Amino acid sequence: MQNVNPQEGTAEFPGHRGETVAPDDEAKVALVRELLSRVADKWTLLVVDALEESELRFNQLRAKVGASQKMLTKTLRQLERDGLVVRRVHPTVPPAVDYRLTPLGLSLGETVCSLWLWVDAHMNDVQRSRVAFDRAARPEA
Repeated sequence: MQNVNPQEGTAEFPGHRGETVAPDDEAKVALVRELLSRVADKWTLLVVDALEESELRFNQLRAKVGASQKMLTKTLRQLERDGLVVRRVHPTVPPAVDYRLTPLGLSLGETVCSLWLWVDAHMNDVQRSRVAFDRAARPEA
């Protein structure tokens, strides 16, 4: 949710350390939202994780992440468009295609790794909170 400060002409985004975003940064905010949405989808992180280990052919990648051909193709195209994945087509019949992460894609994997570390450190706390919340929300019989 966005709050606009009419005196300064800036937008405040709660939860982001109280920082304000000038109108010039609207494109940056839009890109952050788009990329967060992308990495939070079902397939992107699985593809990035699989490609962190090595370059893979399409069918190897498909078998590793378990995506349909359509979804894997869509995900790879988005990642390629964003500069996170590079594809190499071999001039064979049928054509063989390899995919690998770019340095930008590798850095995304490193960034997302911090979320794994946070979950590892706080998983029990989150689970206890969920159990307590669900108990409190349950209507008494």
